[in-house]
Amino acid sequence: MAELMQSPEKAGRLHRKRVPLKVDLTAMVDLAFLLITFFILTTTLAKPREMSLVMPHGEHPEGIGMSRTMTVLLGSNNKAVAYLGLPGAAKEKLVDFGAQGLRKSLIDAAQQVRANTDKTLFVILKPTSKSAYGNLVEAIDEINITGTPGYAIVDTTADDVATLKKHGLNK
Repeated sequence: MAELMQSPEKAGRLHRKRVPLKVDLTAMVDLAFLLITFFILTTTLAKPREMSLVMPHGEHPEGIGMSRTMTVLLGSNNKAVAYLGLPGAAKEKLVDFGAQGLRKSLIDAAQQVRANTDKTLFVILKPTSKSAYGNLVEAIDEINITGTPGYAIVDTTADDVATLKKHGLNK
């Protein structure tokens, strides 16, 4: 409970006894707790977001030509190597995970595949032990942002590690 002291009305008069005023704040505390409870119960908490993952079905899934496949090797230092087509035969490009990096490469590759084959682009993501998990998530986000309909996450090979070493991304 709070107590307020009552001051004398005028300084020139005889001093009266000070009578403490008592204000009961119990009702206000109850109201505060009711409001807090109301806002906690009516607030929608952040719901977990999920990404759809489509797995191939059947024993022999349909093959995808390398002419419409873009491979993205996720390396260290928040960088990646991307190339369209067969490894070694294609022009490798060192990219980062921003709008001018991987996103631009995906858009350019999708336009090139559409012009050459009249089909859609398929992306193969190859994370390494040196790449950060966040980079894989950013790469999947860029794939979703560009509207690329298909991608796969695949293990790296010795050739992939050699390609990353050539670009200095396997440190």
